[in-house]
Amino acid sequence: MAAARGGGGSSEAAATAARAPCAFSPGDRRSLAVCGADGRLRVWETAGSRLQHEYVPSAHLSAACTCLAWAPPGGRQPPHKDGPQRKKRKSEVPEADKQLDILAIGTAVGSILLYSTVKGELQSKLDGGHDNKVNCVRWHQDNCCLYSCSEDKHIVEWNTQTCKVKCKWKGDNSSVSSLCISPDGKMLLSAGRTIKLWDLETKEVYRHFTGHATSVSSLMFTTVKPMNENKPFDGITGLYFLSGAVHDRLLSVWQIRSDRKEKNAVMSFTVTDEPTFIDLTVSEVKEEPVKLAVVCRDGQLHLFEHILNGYCKKPLTSNCTIQIATPGNDEDSTPKPVPILAAAFCTDKQSLLLVYGNTLQPIIERVSLNTTESHVCLIRDVQKVLALKTDVSVTKIKTPVVNSDTKVLVPGIPGHSTSVKAPPSGKEKNKSKRKPGETEESIEDRLGALDIDVSKVKTPGGLPQTDSFAVLLVQGLESNDSDILNKVLTTRKEALIKNTVARMPIHAVIPLLHELTKRLQGNPYSASQMVRWLKSVFTLHASYLSTLPDLIPQLGMLYQLMESRVKTLQKLSRLHGRLFLLVTQVAASETVQDVTEVNQTAKLVYEDESSDEGSDDEMIADKDSDENWDEDDEKEEQSDEQDMAVEKEINGDSDLEPENESEEE
Repeated sequence: MAAARGGGGSSEAAATAARAPCAFSPGDRRSLAVCGADGRLRVWETAGSRLQHEYVPSAHLSAACTCLAWAPPGGRQPPHKDGPQRKKRKSEVPEADKQLDILAIGTAVGSILLYSTVKGELQSKLDGGHDNKVNCVRWHQDNCCLYSCSEDKHIVEWNTQTCKVKCKWKGDNSSVSSLCISPDGKMLLSAGRTIKLWDLETKEVYRHFTGHATSVSSLMFTTVKPMNENKPFDGITGLYFLSGAVHDRLLSVWQIRSDRKEKNAVMSFTVTDEPTFIDLTVSEVKEEPVKLAVVCRDGQLHLFEHILNGYCKKPLTSNCTIQIATPGNDEDSTPKPVPILAAAFCTDKQSLLLVYGNTLQPIIERVSLNTTESHVCLIRDVQKVLALKTDVSVTKIKTPVVNSDTKVLVPGIPGHSTSVKAPPSGKEKNKSKRKPGETEESIEDRLGALDIDVSKVKTPGGLPQTDSFAVLLVQGLESNDSDILNKVLTTRKEALIKNTVARMPIHAVIPLLHELTKRLQGNPYSASQMVRWLKSVFTLHASYLSTLPDLIPQLGMLYQLMESRVKTLQKLSRLHGRLFLLVTQVAASETVQDVTEVNQTAKLVYEDESSDEGSDDEMIADKDSDENWDEDDEKEEQSDEQDMAVEKEINGDSDLEPENESEEE
């Protein structure tokens, strides 16, 4: 039994591998199925690490593969496609049953695909059972029956002949993460946070097991017969099974007892990191030990060998630890670890299949077991092995023959056409080398060779080209490609934004709004750019949006985001006003301090003396000198003084002094 879990490692490749489901074919382990991060299913031959099949699901970008399971050999064949089928000969039936290998593929959207590795095509698709991510799929001994569990908390029993749901029931209060069928096929183990043993006939819980703090990632039975052969065997009592959990470095072993009292694990195995792939040899007799191979997230493989004979208090450590590293004899003298992705025991139980490297191009090697050493480090030159495999491999990719007059449109500048050139021969390679006497082509000639016609860029009223912004925007939304979306959405030209929104299809409006809403939550510069797109979308597609019945839930996040921004606008405006006043006052004070001192000497002084009798004004100007006074003016002043003296004598004030005048007043 092999757990369809991903591999692990100590580098970035290990993190990717940990998310890639993989599974060995049952029996002779002749094939390995791996579903990479790109959504492609690849089936490798374990004998020579040769790629046998490659399948790309139609929705591999949106519905990624989450789990894999091989059908048991010798079962019934899944349904054929529509149309009459001829009756097979007797000589063909055993050969077909022997070669029939069906892969069940669980997806992130809740559907299950059945892929035939013999025919190299999709047999059928199981829909309607789950509405969320499928976490695990398991085949029953009867090949037409399949069990699956999902994030929607339910377990589904499928009939693969009719492609319909046979039974569906709630498996846990949280998501159900793993399944395992008992050796007799009458019981089913399911695990979320707790492990439950179900009776498949009544769909009722037979036993509960508790002990893991996180969700269980793997379940498998370790024995097919009870260790105590004195008691009668009912098919399940006395059996042991193994479980591993996420972020848990302990693998727990449980025993199914009849008293219902013992719910805890009877023993545990300790490893260095979270287990990502587990394989074991089932113990069929009492004296036969269970051999366990555990691949951890750090890329190491731990081997255990133990006889299950009851309770053990202390966690058991591994008998042998296997690591793989590069020789380090090239430019970099430091050996680098190579992550182990998966491992499986061969039929002889004395050798092991190791899968290491990366999921896109794994290396599969058969090694003999040697548990006498506690730690084994295998030196493998991964780059050299991959180079040899690339040289001897036969590619299935065919390059189409294209006429030289054909115009090929490439993404980028509208109207940019590139000519298709024939592959260079040996003579042309020699001609391309510049001789000592020749001159190098100028930049102008090189740009002219690109055949960029500026007149073709402007196409008013014409149909949108394959490299227009509208097509690029739709491609970026469908594939969720951040590079394409950044190229389109960062434009600041209003006319280009309006034309792009007007040319885009209707079905891409809601995904565009979701993408704009997500980008509005980023930095302010990005938000200001997205507002222009939102304005064009609401202006040009308002009639379509008004017809959607679920428009309010679709735009709920956008409403909340706009309300939160508007609420802070008033406070920000007040703060802006206060800061503006402070900055203005500080600038004014600095301006006053910087002003130079002005000469305060008066150029003209005017003095006014008042009394009851009155007095004449006297003007003194600094710029006029005594030489400028005329004699006539002096005579007029003398006459004025005589007149004033006569008036004072008439009034009788001539004998008074100025001080006495003020007192009399």
